Amino acid sequence: MTRKKILITVPAAILLLALYIVIFGFSAQDGEQSGNISRVISEKCVEFFNSLSGKRWSALFMENMAEYFEHPVRKLAHFSEYACMGVLVYVIWSQWLRKGKKLYLLTVVWVFASASADEFHQLFVPGRYGSIADVLLDTCGGAFGMFACLIVGNRKRKNGRSVKNREGM
Repeated sequence: MTRKKILITVPAAILLLALYIVIFGFSAQDGEQSGNISRVISEKCVEFFNSLSGKRWSALFMENMAEYFEHPVRKLAHFSEYACMGVLVYVIWSQWLRKGKKLYLLTVVWVFASASADEFHQLFVPGRYGSIADVLLDTCGGAFGMFACLIVGNRKRKNGRSVKNREGM
């Protein structure tokens, strides 16, 4: 049993470390670099949606759309990074703790502490600032990731029971 726990924990911990490095790298970018990356991603999204629409949007319209979506793209990136963190932290701790309030609280507190540390780090980066709203958004992302694990786990258990019940008939 312990070997299985280690075989799950180690790769998840390596992925979590890689995620921390990515998050730290993004947070270490100054305001201009960070804004440029968000802008490029929003422009690519608008280009993609333009191609899906089958229409030829004007350059001005596409520029305005990219500007409009830049902020939501940034926030979605925050949410997604921390949703991944919530999944990884939950997977790691669920190997060693029973499922229940303690595990769920530990996962959310871990993500909250990580988000807080990241926003604190940004206080020292030129052109960046720490945001309580981002900490809350990140924490919600982490909780979402954890809940996604719970839902997937419950469905797997439920499907496993149905298969066993059909086989037993």
